[in-house]
Amino acid sequence: MERCGWATKDPDYIQYHDEEWGVPVHDDQKLFEFLILEGAQAGLSWLTILKRRQGYEKAFSGFNVQKVAGFTPEKIEDLLLDPGIIRNRLKVNAAVTNARAFLKVREEFGSFDAYSLRFVDGQQKVNTFKHLKDIPATSKESDAFSRDLKQRGFKFVGSTIIYAHMQAVGMVNDHLVSCFRYREVME
Repeated sequence: MERCGWATKDPDYIQYHDEEWGVPVHDDQKLFEFLILEGAQAGLSWLTILKRRQGYEKAFSGFNVQKVAGFTPEKIEDLLLDPGIIRNRLKVNAAVTNARAFLKVREEFGSFDAYSLRFVDGQQKVNTFKHLKDIPATSKESDAFSRDLKQRGFKFVGSTIIYAHMQAVGMVNDHLVSCFRYREVME
């Protein structure tokens, strides 16, 4: 069974690749989860975040956006003591800021999913890459998505982070054409 080359021998990476990465997500809670995790990953490896995913789920109230939006400065200070997450003040503050902005987007567009899909013309963008080196770190779509998120007050949403988010939640299918998951995740 051939996988994308980044899915190393680490069981967490393999499971993530085989079961989640690139699968289209239309559930706002899951989209919020990936937004928090991708922001936390900035400057770190994705494996570092995967190993702490349960810690994030616990610390961020099961990724309940309403609860995270209500986090107080005292709750943020508590989170900065939690060894189950990356204890970076900017990233933790950004998660709370993003939760508040996420709720405003949902109010305006009905769902974060509906808002997000605007950046890929309402459907999954399917690429046909044969080599890992061909997969870009950003795209014109992630540039536009990132720019719009920033205008709405989101933090830690640069184009590279947003492209990774788009890949993770299946807005973009960047599985290599030789990967067994390539056809399975098509919408």
